[in-house]
Amino acid sequence: MNDLLKVLAGFVLTYLLGSVSTAVIVGKAYGKNILEHGSRSAGLTNTLRVLGKTAAVVVLVGDVVKGVLACLIGLWLGVYVHAGAAVECVSLLAAGAGAVIGHNWPVYFGFQGGKGALTGLTVLFMIDWQMALICLALFVAVVASTRFVSLGTITATAVFAALSFVPGFATTGYFNAFACLMALIVILKHGANVRRLLSGTENKLSFGSA
Repeated sequence: MNDLLKVLAGFVLTYLLGSVSTAVIVGKAYGKNILEHGSRSAGLTNTLRVLGKTAAVVVLVGDVVKGVLACLIGLWLGVYVHAGAAVECVSLLAAGAGAVIGHNWPVYFGFQGGKGALTGLTVLFMIDWQMALICLALFVAVVASTRFVSLGTITATAVFAALSFVPGFATTGYFNAFACLMALIVILKHGANVRRLLSGTENKLSFGSA
């Protein structure tokens, strides 16, 4: 199998893996369709609000695991490119993108999924842990100060795209394209949140009993 076919196969396989929506599955175990409650998003934050902390922990673990597995598939395929001093595993980037796209638009659940933040962060940790730590720290700081998860996610995602162009990270054009695509996907999926933030009606994160 040539390199292009490996990359395409990895993308398709990890898209199918990413389409395994943990939040929908956990919601069904609780007797609820998570896509019909709260923000109607199959993600961690909506699970926490609708189903409670225990369910949210299960979703967190599930979404992290599928992000890790997707990246391991990309690494196993082992398609690398060289650009000057930088070396990029393009099969890893394709696999990471497949997992996030599958999470957001899962083929098994009518293409109704989450917003890609947690799976995307997991993928980023597998690709560049230093960049991921910066984005995670920024996310925590914004959420801690505002209690808006959406604002923290959007801010961290935008910074991730910007960091991909910083020379110190020795990235390639493939990574720049990957970062911009992932940022665009996550931010567009938060369109309704942006409108609520601007109108002052966005929900704040609460750690009350659930």
